Amino acid sequence: MAFPGTVLFDLDGTLLDSAPDMLATVNAMRAARSRGPMTIAELRPHVSKGARAMAAAAFPEFDAGEREGWIPEFLTRYADELGRHGKPFDGIEAALEQLESAGTVWGIVTNKPEYLAQQLIPMLGWQDRCAVLIGGDTLARRKPDPLPLTVAAERLGVAPESCVYVGDDERDIIAARAAGMPSVVALWGYRLDSDDPALWGGDVLADDPRALADPATWPAVP
Repeated sequence: MAFPGTVLFDLDGTLLDSAPDMLATVNAMRAARSRGPMTIAELRPHVSKGARAMAAAAFPEFDAGEREGWIPEFLTRYADELGRHGKPFDGIEAALEQLESAGTVWGIVTNKPEYLAQQLIPMLGWQDRCAVLIGGDTLARRKPDPLPLTVAAERLGVAPESCVYVGDDERDIIAARAAGMPSVVALWGYRLDSDDPALWGGDVLADDPRALADPATWPAVP
């Protein structure tokens, strides 16, 4: 058994527990509208779905059209909270060190806007370790489209089927399957109660980040 030569990760809900940063963001927006704070338990299931899903969870009484106009505010407030409250999930750093020790090259493919991801990576000390970074607006299409994954593989000089993608949202696994890339479902991430990861078609379901430090966890690649 061996680690894959190349691994791509989703960011929020997979490598990073960013829900506390997101909570500070939506609660600032709620306070500006004379509303009390949400709890982390209320917001957490929506984090991997993106800004619009979090805005919908925070302000369900407003229609989608009105909330759409608040997305720039969300991103501005989030930039102020970026990296202040969240941190990598327990076990992620050890797993990354194991992968690196084995010679694995790793990168990030996220739907977070690229400029925010670019700011966040140095805060985590990953700027010299992450070999490629694709954001949600880097390309013309984002996950669940496979384009970000295939472009990331191309930039690393490997075939998509030689990479493994790790993500906590169904869109991650849809994108990986469409790219022909083996996948690991990060069950420690963010999802709704109605989500059933067993139905997503991932190659491996991992319960804990610490499992990524074990080569037996990973699907075989060519």
